[in-house]
Amino acid sequence: MMSSENKEICDGCGRSALLQDMQGNEFCDSCGQIAQVIKTDPQLLRKICTLIRSDLHGSENGDQACLANPSMELPEVLDAVRYRTRDRELNTWYVSISELKGNPVEIFASTAFDRDHHLQSRISNLTTITRLVSLVLRHVFLGEVLTLEKTIKQLHRSSRQKNDLPDMLTRVLSRYIKNPKKIVEDLEEKGPSI
Repeated sequence: MMSSENKEICDGCGRSALLQDMQGNEFCDSCGQIAQVIKTDPQLLRKICTLIRSDLHGSENGDQACLANPSMELPEVLDAVRYRTRDRELNTWYVSISELKGNPVEIFASTAFDRDHHLQSRISNLTTITRLVSLVLRHVFLGEVLTLEKTIKQLHRSSRQKNDLPDMLTRVLSRYIKNPKKIVEDLEEKGPSI
């Protein structure tokens, strides 16, 4: 438990402060409180880590702040549930939800009218939405880390023609990549130029 107080260097943060002894370590008040939470209520620590750093893989400088559960690999074959629904124009749509251990990890949507030229831009936007929602589902349920690069990759893959909405978003967001040359090269290998 905590006992004697001395003004020395904290084992946690390295600052000079009045210290409290905890299981052979000497902590300042702030580090002592953190250590106490880690020791007595690890669920609270996980919840706070989730709230302050959603990817749980560290700060901007690469330090690992909270240990995340390892992300699961998506198997080649998944069970899916298919739903039939109608839009406001009474077109029939089929929404398939792929599940892993009862949790949704991918979503697909299609219509019998996907050859209709009028629907092509809607289908491109639909593909964009379902790819991005699937990315979020894998993050939530499998622990997959979300990155701007992955987001751009999914946008690029959902583009059906030059200057459609996914293509425009890909080009604009690519400007925020730390190594834009690499992402452009990667995307050019896999499809039309951005």
